[in-house]
Amino acid sequence: MLKHGIGKRSNKVKNTVERGAVKKFAEAIGDLHPIFICEETGKQSRYNHNIAPPTFPRVFDYGTIEELNLPSKGLIHGEQIYHYERPLMVGEDIQCYSEVKDYYERNGKSGEMGFLLLKRYGEDLEGNLIFTEEQVVIITEAVRKEMMV
Repeated sequence: MLKHGIGKRSNKVKNTVERGAVKKFAEAIGDLHPIFICEETGKQSRYNHNIAPPTFPRVFDYGTIEELNLPSKGLIHGEQIYHYERPLMVGEDIQCYSEVKDYYERNGKSGEMGFLLLKRYGEDLEGNLIFTEEQVVIITEAVRKEMMV
């Protein structure tokens, strides 16, 4: 169903690790560690900056993969793994993009389900990799039927 999208990428989109957004995110996840929100703590840290929580890239814009037209409702979040080369620094700009790594289908109790494997990338403005995120999106049979219409 979505095999034609394997290997397709979005265009890079510039995102900023904004201080206010990091604070709101830290509050939302219940982790108010001073390294995320206290400027003085950030300045005294080994990074000389505040850093973002590890799952903060969830809020970034990764662009659109034209061949991938997923519905906005009915998808199941299967798995998500982050790998970091270094932390995200508050105030820095990040270039983000997505790639379809794989798609396969399996039969389950509720019918045939699709498994879409996406990989997302965050790079500094010089093109150096900062993080990757691997994500599995589960597409139920009901959603798959709607997509075929």
